[in-house]
Amino acid sequence: MPTDHHAQVEELLASYRRDRERLASVHRALATVRESATSEDGAVTATVGPGGALVDLTFTDDAYRRHRPDALARLVVRLVASAAASAAERSERTVAELLPVDADPGAVLAGTGDLRPEELGRDEPGPAGPASAPTGRHRADGHDLDETDNTDRTWLQSSHGGRPA
Repeated sequence: MPTDHHAQVEELLASYRRDRERLASVHRALATVRESATSEDGAVTATVGPGGALVDLTFTDDAYRRHRPDALARLVVRLVASAAASAAERSERTVAELLPVDADPGAVLAGTGDLRPEELGRDEPGPAGPASAPTGRHRADGHDLDETDNTDRTWLQSSHGGRPA
């Protein structure tokens, strides 16, 4: 008794079209990813888009008074990294909708599929090194200088406590 392959082909094509539309929907969602991170004092906000690319950076009018230039630069880098991590998590959740339960959405987004780090020539996944390394910079009193330095002086004030002109 012959089978009707026409119906099977039609079902396969319909399934392909549904999967293709789901994939297009995920791509549209990924293209709209935007995540922001704001400093604790509200002076700086970094916003990233798809892939963690910086798309906006805002400073309050007094941000440069609240933070020394080097501390402000480190703060911006930290905020961009934080926003990028949030964007990556959101992207992974979006891609996970299309994947089998045991698939790694991060690997798919990285374009590595299910390849292990050693297959890619890496010792470990992701960027190497600690998230924040010491700067080696110190204040005049010998303490480490970082963005959490909450002294009463701004970077515009002299080391003798003078006010900016």
